[in-house]
Amino acid sequence: MTTRRYTSVLAVFEHDRINVRLRFARPVRERRLDRRRRLALFGPDSTFALLRWERGPYGTAISHITIMRTVAPGEVCCVWPYVHPGAETLLFVSGWHKVERALQAIDAVEALGVDPSDAAPDYWQHVHNRLWIRQPYHAYSVAQHRAWLRRRELLS
Repeated sequence: MTTRRYTSVLAVFEHDRINVRLRFARPVRERRLDRRRRLALFGPDSTFALLRWERGPYGTAISHITIMRTVAPGEVCCVWPYVHPGAETLLFVSGWHKVERALQAIDAVEALGVDPSDAAPDYWQHVHNRLWIRQPYHAYSVAQHRAWLRRRELLS
């Protein structure tokens, strides 16, 4: 008998206070807890983006986006608020300017007709590294996506 272990992600919305939402995701299951909270469950090796904004007494206190890959039981992972037990971090940027650039990268992948959840994890790490050093990132291509799908197929 095998046990399944899911990664749970809590999305929260309180007007003018906090907004934690999934920007892209393909959860195995979703459940609405109440009118402000929703729980999404992911199996191992799922990729999703968590966008977090919080207001402080003088305006925006937190603005960041994290693209994560869920891990199998026993794999090393990072612990993040709203994500239990944790996930591998592919991209993390903080500050509205960098968050906006990360959102543009996600939009560009979607414009290719590719679900960002299916994009190569290496690409999200590339975008992360380039945003951190304030350099332009390379565009994701259909050829790069095909190569990733083939590599993933061979590794399974």
